[in-house]
Amino acid sequence: MAEQPLADVIVLFGGTGDLAQKMLFPSLYNLDADGFLGEAFGIIATARAEMTREAFVAQIKEAVSARVGGGGLDAKTWARFEKRLQYVGADATTPGGAAELKTALGGAKTPIYYLALSPSIYGRVCAALAGAGMAGPGTRIVLEKPIGRDLESSKVINGAVAAVFPEESIFRIDHYLGKETVQNLLALRFANTLFEPLWNNLTIDHVQITVAETEGVGDRWPYYDEYGALRDMVQNHMLQLLCLVAMEPPSDMEPDSVRNEKVKVLRSLRPVTRGDVQTVSVRGQYTPGVASGAAVDGYEAERGQPTGTETFVALRADIDNWRWAGVPFFLRTGKRLPERRTQIAIQFKPVPHSIFEGAAKADMAANRLVIDLQPDEDIELLLMNKAPGLSERGMRLQSLPLSLSLAKAYSGPNSRRRIAYERLILDVIQNNSTLFVRRDEVERAWEWIDGVADAWRESSMAPKPYAAGSWGPAGAFALIERSGRAWYD
Repeated sequence: MAEQPLADVIVLFGGTGDLAQKMLFPSLYNLDADGFLGEAFGIIATARAEMTREAFVAQIKEAVSARVGGGGLDAKTWARFEKRLQYVGADATTPGGAAELKTALGGAKTPIYYLALSPSIYGRVCAALAGAGMAGPGTRIVLEKPIGRDLESSKVINGAVAAVFPEESIFRIDHYLGKETVQNLLALRFANTLFEPLWNNLTIDHVQITVAETEGVGDRWPYYDEYGALRDMVQNHMLQLLCLVAMEPPSDMEPDSVRNEKVKVLRSLRPVTRGDVQTVSVRGQYTPGVASGAAVDGYEAERGQPTGTETFVALRADIDNWRWAGVPFFLRTGKRLPERRTQIAIQFKPVPHSIFEGAAKADMAANRLVIDLQPDEDIELLLMNKAPGLSERGMRLQSLPLSLSLAKAYSGPNSRRRIAYERLILDVIQNNSTLFVRRDEVERAWEWIDGVADAWRESSMAPKPYAAGSWGPAGAFALIERSGRAWYD
């Protein structure tokens, strides 16, 4: 990768919003604490609200303190971090607002523009930046996903951004790709001789990807009701995880080498049609139930009126290429499920012939690789082992985990669990786009998702109710059991 200049300032659009306060400023503080921000690196927040710098700094201090936890803020680090902060109260979609930002930038040559805003106004912000002469060759722009709610709207937004910024300057961020265990999936596959020869339809039976959330939609319903679980989670996060599991080995770790292989996976996804949508997908919506020991409302009660938006999706995805032909990928995600969990389970096929008899034969279970992303980051390989001790019925076997727990392996002073945005912001500063999503990748993902949504609509497939605190509608279990398999719970 050619050497690129480091960024010298980051401008956070939507700097008073939840994302900036809860994730971006704490991530920047932690990067500063670890020495990753240059001495002259500046941080400018902008939003429409008028606010003095003193009030803004106090707000950021409170937000960072709440996120850092533990021993609290380090006085020396905070003193250095505080000097970096500026606030500009302006409407960034207007020429006047962009002009104010340009003044605040001073002599910065390689700014990052981080749009923690609604994607619907990305185009107007970019046009204002261009009009103010702020979109030079050294600039980088970060876009939060999902970009649009379907392929057509995604093309409109991406086109508006591309009219101002070249593709190599656009960083479409998916915070899941900043998680240590997601990146470790690349290391696991491509830095070890053990797994890659087995990573195919000859030895893998199926793959499960689960993103389960215990909380409901709550007051986020105006956004959520427009997107639903399919567009919010499957397009935005789960297809990225699927691509990392299923991609071919890239020639190197150059950004386009990795992203080319991910696009190939998306191109190989079998389209979901009206004819098979009832058997390969399930839609659900939570109703009143019990979560975390307390009674909770259903989604329609939170929203205040009936809605056809799904809060749960289960899908069978098939990848039509040589490596994965015949290996189903089962995806499920939902709100108000029994536990918070993001997990990838690689289920291997059973041994072709068991030499064991009696109880030992009954004990046999196929190997499984389980990659946990949250709440704990862990990788476990379940292996068969002889159970210790004596038995009148001969040898007994049991399945035991071989664990690559990050918490256990790295317990020193630098072992704190990082915010996923830290890795990604540092990569933008260093102009490394490997963990970011390219435009054709976004559009291929939307193309497949639109096919699912169209098939739902054409077959009048409404969400099935499921009680809050359960694992979704009964159809989710039938979806996987239809193939003789079961969810890994």
